[in-house]
Amino acid sequence: MQTIHKRFEESDQFPFSFVYRDTKSPQRELPDHLHDWYEIVFVYAGKGTFFINHSFYEMNPGDVFLIPGNTVHRAFPDEDSPVTSSAIFFGPRLIQPMEFGESHSLLRCFEQARKSKSYRLENSLDVRLAFSSLIDAMNDEWLNRLPSYRAAIAVRLYDFLIALNRMALTETEHTRSSSAEPSWIRTILDYIDAHIGSQEMSLADLSSKASVTYAHFSRVFKQHTGMNVSEYMLLKKIMLAKEKLMLTGDTIASVCLACGFESESYFYKKFKLITGMTPVEYRRSCR
Repeated sequence: MQTIHKRFEESDQFPFSFVYRDTKSPQRELPDHLHDWYEIVFVYAGKGTFFINHSFYEMNPGDVFLIPGNTVHRAFPDEDSPVTSSAIFFGPRLIQPMEFGESHSLLRCFEQARKSKSYRLENSLDVRLAFSSLIDAMNDEWLNRLPSYRAAIAVRLYDFLIALNRMALTETEHTRSSSAEPSWIRTILDYIDAHIGSQEMSLADLSSKASVTYAHFSRVFKQHTGMNVSEYMLLKKIMLAKEKLMLTGDTIASVCLACGFESESYFYKKFKLITGMTPVEYRRSCR
């Protein structure tokens, strides 16, 4: 199992982390991973492919990627021209609701990305320069740590989110993900998403549904997701379990059953392997 549950140093006062203008080779890039915080990725240069949830995107200069919490993702930098990007990570506690008579949240762009399964925003040159300037300002505050630097970073982040929300709300058509993958990959990933936890899906069943051979299905699926089918479905079950533990009051036994696990002991074992916590500890941390 290569999927990593990335952990951040918790700070009740300032749940924020930052990676500035980093260039990663394919060897340095994290494998398939997820985390509880929100993430914004801004691309400066280079080429690559981004796998987010079950979509594949070409990474181009100026692109912004919105990654909601608990969303599996992985970047595949180009070997010859690896991507240079900045990544902003923050916990939802950092974005406090403000009563200004407006109904939408600053996190709405992430909610919309998850709902539409479209995680990339392409930008004009002016917007790219504005975003780059905001990130530069965040980095200056992060490095210099002058008085009120945390407040200054939060102000820049709020500016960034306001711009992203306006872009997301005014777009008439969401950016489509790259069509480089075979059409059956998207069909199968959608099918797994729709039925995870409600029915067993074997590799033979899925390859038959895709109308390709067992061996070809297995090879292409791992090529495009970085995981074999059993690893991918286990991760999806854990993600579903995390949502139920966070958003419902269902018992652990009920969550285990609803997510397609045959036994609580196996559920506990795999949940802790991927998240670093037991289901009970995870629910407690969310509340």
